[in-house]
Amino acid sequence: MTESSNRYQIKVQAVAQFLPEQSSETEERYVFSYTVTITNVGDEIAQLISRHWVITDGNAHVQEVRGMGVVGEQPTLRPGESFEYSSGSAIDTPVGTMHGTFQMVAADGTRFDAPIPSFVLSVPRVLH
Repeated sequence: MTESSNRYQIKVQAVAQFLPEQSSETEERYVFSYTVTITNVGDEIAQLISRHWVITDGNAHVQEVRGMGVVGEQPTLRPGESFEYSSGSAIDTPVGTMHGTFQMVAADGTRFDAPIPSFVLSVPRVLH
């Protein structure tokens, strides 16, 4: 492993929760909240510039969402710092997945992507 391999590293964790009060099985609308924690585990200060989400429902229907920042912010993280936010998504089936990338820029001007690992959107007791 080279010395530079630790310079630009962002760890992303996400946890989803079903929102039954905003969902409607008869209208095929399943709403989930999710909380994302972004941690700078690298050696360089880095700022989150934009996001790209890929949301797939149980019918393999894909929605792609791109935008600047997250929840109206473009947080800058020093090494060891974290930023947490919550947002939401709606899909047409009781089960789906989300994954994507955050586009980052380091203090030295280097641009890099921070992968968002896939996580499951699931109505309780649908998946065993």
